[in-house]
Amino acid sequence: MKAIRYETFGQADEVLQFADLETPKAGPGQVLVRLETSGVNPSDTKKRLGSFPDLLDNGYVTPHSDGAGIVEAVGSGVSETRVGERVWIFNAQFARRFGTAAEYVAVDSRYAPALPEGTDFAIGACLGIPVMTAHRCVFADGDVKGKTLLVTGGAGRVGYYAIQWASLAGARVISTASNEADEKTCLEAGADIVVNHWSDDWPEDILRATDGEKVDRVIDVEFGTNLEKVLDVIRTGGVIATYSSANDMQPKLPFYRMMYMDLTIRLVIVYAMPDSAKEQAIADIDVALSANKLKHRIAEIVPLAECARAHEMIESGDIRGCVVLRCRDD
Repeated sequence: MKAIRYETFGQADEVLQFADLETPKAGPGQVLVRLETSGVNPSDTKKRLGSFPDLLDNGYVTPHSDGAGIVEAVGSGVSETRVGERVWIFNAQFARRFGTAAEYVAVDSRYAPALPEGTDFAIGACLGIPVMTAHRCVFADGDVKGKTLLVTGGAGRVGYYAIQWASLAGARVISTASNEADEKTCLEAGADIVVNHWSDDWPEDILRATDGEKVDRVIDVEFGTNLEKVLDVIRTGGVIATYSSANDMQPKLPFYRMMYMDLTIRLVIVYAMPDSAKEQAIADIDVALSANKLKHRIAEIVPLAECARAHEMIESGDIRGCVVLRCRDD
């Protein structure tokens, strides 16, 4: 099969190789998926740059956790009725070397949920990290109906879906955005209030818009950078659910201020979500897709052979929406 591999860490155009690799076989409990698409996420580019130093100890890596395709074969313990099923994939390259940047992947059957007939394979490649992360951030601490949620960076890949999940569940949603186009995106996703996060006064802007009412929960894209301002707008007993702190990777916490606010800090990553949370996310995603209730943004679809370009797009920070690889041309 055709696939992408890397055997050293480094820049995308220097280490990502378009190669012929052996087609995998479905092992016990696995499905073999003929991939149509592969999703590219920031975690994939960070791994390629060496965020997990022992990742290459046992050989080359085929990157990417997310994707979509059709089940072509099943291993022992998996029903033959799954053959021919349209599926989306998550966790493909978690704790192992072989991901979805290929024409085929063999994964645990649990990591290949059914993809509704009306959902495009390109959308299927966006469901793992972006949609499941957003779902966990919004719902991990209970029902949000009637609550006020702040989503920082609401035009980002995760924030965009977090706004939608919260809005669909009956929350009032406030978002931050950096420009008029992103503000429009957040409003279209379901945000009720949008403030400019480049303003030094965005906490005051939020409190003016809410008549001084503080928010119940925050879904945060930049924990270290945003923390002091988030503390100005979150109520006592609130929850901060965060999935990134790329600009401040070792943030310092104002411990006593946070303690006296009785805050909960939830750190979210799809790989480590409990099975019950994954199962609930899968069920809710299926319902939302089947009812066409989620909006999606595909920034660009790139041929598999141009995987390096897709990684560079993600690393640029200029892309709004998901970047997807097309895994085959037939």
